[in-house]
Amino acid sequence: MDTVELTRNAGGIGILTLNRPHVRNALNWNAMEKFAEIIDRISGDKEMRALIITGSGGAFCAGGDLYELDNYMTREDGSRLATIMGGALKRLENLPFPSLAAMEGPAIGGGAEIALACDLRVMAERAVIGLVHIRLAIMPAWGGGQRLLHLIGYTRAMEWLVGGRIISSIEAHAAGLANRLVPDGRAFEHTLELAESITKHARQAVTVIKSILRAGIDLPADEAERYEREKFPDIWAAAEHVEASRRFVEKKVKQQEMISLLSS
Repeated sequence: MDTVELTRNAGGIGILTLNRPHVRNALNWNAMEKFAEIIDRISGDKEMRALIITGSGGAFCAGGDLYELDNYMTREDGSRLATIMGGALKRLENLPFPSLAAMEGPAIGGGAEIALACDLRVMAERAVIGLVHIRLAIMPAWGGGQRLLHLIGYTRAMEWLVGGRIISSIEAHAAGLANRLVPDGRAFEHTLELAESITKHARQAVTVIKSILRAGIDLPADEAERYEREKFPDIWAAAEHVEASRRFVEKKVKQQEMISLLSS
């Protein structure tokens, strides 16, 4: 049984499943390497339209598997840990298509960092999220601290990180960490519906929308605005927009013709 599995449905939606349910999908070295390899592979996949990350057995991910990692306590081990998953989550964040976390259960420590690296998050009512690294006298190493800061602001990020707080789905939704709060047992179903609502639109437009929003995070405001303006002409002239505009105009013309006939 693979520790991390990837499937893809007919609509081009990839489903990456963390598959170590006996430890709430905590990641050992093998799982981390497999996760990183999958993200590398799909980054150039021209057929994939969205990626859903989920966990098996009712949990999302409990972070690193401490039963294994407890045997690796050197500075070099820490660097390896930060590099493998830190790099993988940066590449996940930069995928040319949206990524969505389907959070049926706990996302703790590194598991929370994986969820935060996704573009969108759907949480079941019983799910919780917590960057609780401080409880082990460490800090986030996979970019989770910076992502939390951008999502909820300095003061709340500071409180949550130094307090080692575990956040309920209700509080996460209120803070803007969860896009949707759904009944227990239905997180994946609702995440798939959300992904399908995205993939029905033109792929090029979705890709560019993600890129301009990422620019707003990564670049100064004036550079991000310039980037957005620069991207628009290509999208305006793209075949998908030309066809969509034609259909819209034809529909409006037919509506006007019908109104004229009825009023004559």
